[in-house]
Amino acid sequence: MKSPKQDHDCNACVHKLNSIFSHLTDSELEEVEYEKSCNFFKKDNYLYHEGTRINGFYCINSGIIKLFKTGVVGKDQIIKFASKGDIIGYRSILSQEPACTTAKVIEDTSLCYIPASLLLKLVNSNQNFSMEILKLACKELGDANNFITDIAQKTVRERLAEVLIILKDQFDLDKDGNLQITLTRNELASIVGTATESVIRLLSEFKADKLVELKGKKIKIINLPGLIKLSNTFN
Repeated sequence: MKSPKQDHDCNACVHKLNSIFSHLTDSELEEVEYEKSCNFFKKDNYLYHEGTRINGFYCINSGIIKLFKTGVVGKDQIIKFASKGDIIGYRSILSQEPACTTAKVIEDTSLCYIPASLLLKLVNSNQNFSMEILKLACKELGDANNFITDIAQKTVRERLAEVLIILKDQFDLDKDGNLQITLTRNELASIVGTATESVIRLLSEFKADKLVELKGKKIKIINLPGLIKLSNTFN
């Protein structure tokens, strides 16, 4: 369930300078401000489901959204996590296709919903905005290509080390060195593309090798250079 509408001023948004919206004119930004609706979603709610038609896209103000696909045997494959400043759902609008992923709230989230008609209007009328949308789509395609390459060429041990580095880069560490995203072992396995049992075993090995410390679901990175070397990220 979503909470009552909240107000977020686009001009005062701390994410504006680093988002596609920084390329809008003042009048276009005013139109976004007028057309959007902002709401708060509790953990475990869904924004949309794979295969459904969506009529708008989302800009995340705070919180974390899990984007995943469901395989033929019902197993989920996490595609990415979206957090503050990210936009999701836009590609389905541009391609005029059903949603290719399911979006689930995994940390209480505040976001703005912008109608599809406005996105299409801005793409057609603002060349700089449409170029930024294109760059964003290309980056996501590049990330997907890298994931396919990793699945084919890297060991599960290397992939897990790389995933921990990616999560650290996206969500940073708290003052104690813990990842600022809490995931189940099943979710970690879904990102890595392996069995949950393998992730549990490898995390224990990482702990024995003094790469990480584990406390419940929390993962503390204590040897980042060691993880980078293990991941072969920069080879």
